[in-house]
Amino acid sequence: MAIRERLSGNEAVATAMKQINPDVMAAFPITPATEIPQYFANFVSNGSVTTEFIPVESEHSAMSACIGASAAGARVVTATSSQGLAYMFEMLYVASGLRLPIVLINVNRALSAPLNIHNDHSDSMGARDCGFIQLYCENNQEAYDNTVMAIKIAEKSRLPVMVCYDGFITSHSIENITLMENDEVKQFVGEYNPTEYLLDDKRNISMGPLSLQGHYFEQRKEIADAMTNSKQIIMEVSEEFYKVTGRKYELYEKYMLDDAEIAITVLNSTAGIVKDAVDILRAKGIKAGMLKPRCFRPLPYEELSNDFKHLKALAIMDKTDSVNGFSGPLFSEITSGMYSCNLNVPTINYIYGLGGRDVKMENIFEVFNNLEDISKTGKVTKVINYLGLRGDQDGI
Repeated sequence: MAIRERLSGNEAVATAMKQINPDVMAAFPITPATEIPQYFANFVSNGSVTTEFIPVESEHSAMSACIGASAAGARVVTATSSQGLAYMFEMLYVASGLRLPIVLINVNRALSAPLNIHNDHSDSMGARDCGFIQLYCENNQEAYDNTVMAIKIAEKSRLPVMVCYDGFITSHSIENITLMENDEVKQFVGEYNPTEYLLDDKRNISMGPLSLQGHYFEQRKEIADAMTNSKQIIMEVSEEFYKVTGRKYELYEKYMLDDAEIAITVLNSTAGIVKDAVDILRAKGIKAGMLKPRCFRPLPYEELSNDFKHLKALAIMDKTDSVNGFSGPLFSEITSGMYSCNLNVPTINYIYGLGGRDVKMENIFEVFNNLEDISKTGKVTKVINYLGLRGDQDGI
């Protein structure tokens, strides 16, 4: 039977971790992810879990400890944000390169400088090529659900998984959510039985040795293939989760998109206000829609392109900026995929919400109004736009 609860995003994720009962958690506190190891340390101290909790001196050390534990055959989780993820950067590549199924919760927060503790996606987007599967969450329920699924996705794909949700907006806001029973989670994730690990006394292996020109290229290609293949694994695990909970997850969520003429693509919590805007516009007879990627790594560009092909105009919103790049990363990657699929839909990019800048309904209507104009003419005058910026709002 499902459990009804009222929890913050961080507490929901910590609860999921408690129900999973991993072998090891190594973590270092950083706002706004601090509550996750804090809650979990309480579970360790009161005997709710049998996990070995490793308090470390830095985020680099946290991921290093996770790598060592996972290589030894343990089921491993950790959590961080912003500068902490940046500090882990070296070890993120090691984790994926060793094909270790570590689950990392990243509570999205802006990167310095200047110092900012509020939400944007510059941290996880900066790590998008590290070889981690990336799942993005709109609300507390999705943060909880994706944490449970991430364990199974990681272990089936033998790739680390990063679960991302918005700092303070999701991490600290309390919402009604539905939890699984402890036994349901235990049965869903199952026992972890790694096929290769350093402490296996029946099979001697090495991990991370020197690899030069003769082998490195092929090994990196194997990781790329594993990422591509993980798309099917994500769908299989999501289907298993649906059978247990009744909550359906795809690679992305469509909201009134099938008959839409104009649409917005956006990640995480901003999807909620976009859905409200779509409802208001639909009541006025405007065929607006929305698409929210759940999975950014691997990027399902063929499927996305297929669901965009009927649109007259599309806006892709990025809560980070690629400095000196042409656009935000979500726009750049999705439009590259559209081009590869021979899809030519007038598409614009909006950079928004940097450093936690509030996104209001009027801002979303501004985007849809621009899309309406483009849908009538088929012409894009500014590809790159900055939404809610004080002063000069000109784009490119």
